[in-house]
Parts: sequence; C-alpha cells; structure tokens
Amino acid sequence: MKKTVIAIVTLAALTLSVVMASAQTIKVGAILAVTGGASFLGLPEERTLRMLVDEINAQGGIKGKKLELIVRDSGGSPERAVSFARQLIEEQRVFAIIGPSTSGETMRIKQIAEEGKTIMLSLAAAEAIVNPLARYVFKTPQNDRFAAQRIFMTMNDLGIKRIAVVSGNDGFGQAGRGQLEQIAPDYGLEIVANEVYDSRATDLSALVAKLRSHNQIEAVINWSVVPAQAILVRNMRQAGWEVPLFQSHGFGNIRYVEVAGAAAEGIIFPAGRLLIADVLEESHPQKEILVKYQNDYESKFNEPASTFGGHAYDALMILARAIEEVGADREKVRDAIENMRDFVGTGGIFNFSPTDHNGLDLNAFEMLTVKDGQFVKYDR
Repeated sequence: MKKTVIAIVTLAALTLSVVMASAQTIKVGAILAVTGGASFLGLPEERTLRMLVDEINAQGGIKGKKLELIVRDSGGSPERAVSFARQLIEEQRVFAIIGPSTSGETMRIKQIAEEGKTIMLSLAAAEAIVNPLARYVFKTPQNDRFAAQRIFMTMNDLGIKRIAVVSGNDGFGQAGRGQLEQIAPDYGLEIVANEVYDSRATDLSALVAKLRSHNQIEAVINWSVVPAQAILVRNMRQAGWEVPLFQSHGFGNIRYVEVAGAAAEGIIFPAGRLLIADVLEESHPQKEILVKYQNDYESKFNEPASTFGGHAYDALMILARAIEEVGADREKVRDAIENMRDFVGTGGIFNFSPTDHNGLDLNAFEMLTVKDGQFVKYDR
C-alpha cells in the first residue's frame, strides 16, 4: 500500500513538473522540406528558424516564455506533411505551425489546421493557400498572381507578344500556371505553347525541342520551385535557343544559378528585396532588417541568404510580434496577426486584414536578373 501511494505521488509530481515546464514554453511546430528535391527551400528555412529561436530564447524568450521549436522534415511529400500536421496538432499540441515549404503540402494540410484551430504560417506562395480565406491559415511569400503581373509588365516593356508557359506538375507549378493563363490576356499576351513537366525530371531536352517547333515563341516562362529550373535553361542553351527565359519567384536561391552555370546568365524573375539588400537606398524601410538577417544568416551558416529563408524569418517574427502584443493566447494571437499592419519583413511590408491573410501587394516585388553568376536588379 505504501509503495502504491509513493508511486502515485511520484507520478503526480512528474505530471505537475511537465505541466509547469510546458506552461513556461511555447511550442512551435515546423513542417519543412529539409531534404529531397525541395531542400533548396526547406534547408534555409530550417536554419533560419533555429537561428531565430536561439536568439529569442537567449534574450529571455517572449514575455518570459521560451520558444520550443519542433521541426519535422517532410522531404516535400504532401503525405508526410499530412501525417506530421496531425502529429504536431494532436500529440504535440503546438501553439502554431510554420510551413510547409511547398504549396502542394500546404494545400493538403490547410483544412487540418482549420479543424485543429491551429495557426499556420505557410512558407509557400500559391494564392490558393489564402484564397479562399481560412480562419487560421496565413502565408508569408508574395502571391503568385503579383509575380505573374510583374513578369507580364516587363514583357510589355520589351515588346514581347507571344510566349510559352512551362510548369512543374506540383502544387506551386500548377497554381502559377493557372494565374498565367488567367492574366495573360489582360497584358495583350498570347500563350502559344503551354506544357507541364514532371517535377522530378532530370532532362527536359525533348520539351525544349517541342517548344522550338513553335517558331512564334518570343519568350518562355518557367514556373516551378524544383531543380528542373536549372535543367530547363541548360537544355535551352545547349540547343542554341536564346529566347529570354523568365522564372517565377521560386528562383530566388543562388544555388539554382550555381547548378545552371553559365546558362543562367540573363534569366529574369521577380523577387523580394532580400537578394539585392546591399544596393537598396539607406532610407528604404526594409534596408536595416534585410541587411541584419543577411549578415546573421551568412556569418552563421557560411552560405548566401535566400528568399526562402527570408519567408521563414517573416513567419516566426510575425508570430513573435503577435505573442508579444497579446500574450500566448492562440485566439488572440490569430486576431493580432489578422490585424497586423506595417510589419517590415524580408518579403515586404505586411498589412494583413480579415480579407487578406498574405498582407503583401505588387510593390513587394523587384525584377531581378542573373549577371556574372549573381542576382542583380534588372535594368533593361
């Protein structure tokens, strides 16, 4: 009997200590493509989150509460993302989820976050993530619709009229393809070829040959976030096809340029200002935060900062600011994010609202190009 009482008391004490420890921390889940074909997205996102959590905790946390980061590597798989989302919400009982890295994964767990009443700050770009609106779902990358508009505006400036659209068969690729098809007529552009390729492709020379048979094509737009971005341009240049190539904002990692090599020269794409932080005017409202993040990341990991790590930076800092404002109450934090104004992030200046869970507009983008193996501001 005495042993039973002792066991019960011990168990109660352990349970109490776990509850007390939990009360002093805020669990943040992250579903990221740290490995696999989308690791160009997920790895800098993971590194950014760990860096920021360490920094925040070293400064005492948020209102005295430390952040506990729980990262799950989806490898870019929607099925694994679904499993991890349920685990984080139902078993780990996280306060919020950052990620996933890709649009396909995000669309698969959007409803899971809603049903679990768990804040999700996606790091993927497809506009369908936040349109139609979901109460608990937000995203930090700029909308693909605005990226398409910036590309078409540049094409208008160049006098381009007839184009080819190619896209990966993943969620991001197909969402972007839909935006391009819908918006092109508004800019007087004719899509004369429209092709989809396997996101796992390692050679696109047959696709390039097919496109070249349309002798009216004046430029190509590729919409994807997979390594095939580099493969396409290599195959185009190997075939001697020198028409302008426009990439989506999914091209914002210098490693794509490194893989493509000399073939990447002249690629044009929309991106946030992180990639050209060093040339921004000192008075630009994003300058200070961009330079600090860039310096912190590059000094810690000895690799260039990317657009995608920037998306993770924005997500965690938006969440942290909301908790700082209203405390660790999930519903109040959700409301604080939805009504957050003038938040200066790496992706732009965020102004969320009850009808806009992205908070960015067309002005969040600059048009960039590749010159001498580096990203520079595009200047016709």
